[in-house]
Amino acid sequence: MADHVTPNLPSRDFDVTEAFYAKLGFATSWKDRGWMILQRGGLQLEFFPYPDLDPATSSFGCCLRLDDLDAMVALVNAAGAEEKSTGWPRFKAPGIGSINHLFAPHPKYLT
Repeated sequence: MADHVTPNLPSRDFDVTEAFYAKLGFATSWKDRGWMILQRGGLQLEFFPYPDLDPATSSFGCCLRLDDLDAMVALVNAAGAEEKSTGWPRFKAPGIGSINHLFAPHPKYLT
């Protein structure tokens, strides 16, 4: 495995988090009471339990750098997440509490 970094995000309820991200094409590669790992192609998100998380005040988040930004935005909208495109597309999963920023690769780095 190549070196890599993964975000560690809070989850109020692993089952709810897992179901939401499944709508975005993520599959569960690990899940127990204390940790959950979701993968979609080369993307990996890791979650820890945080049942008392207040989504309205949470500052947890991560950036997803995507080859097909429009396709992911469509999935986010279809999944019912609040998506805001001011500045750059970002979404807040309903009741989960982490903010995810969506980015397409910058043309400068596409070589």
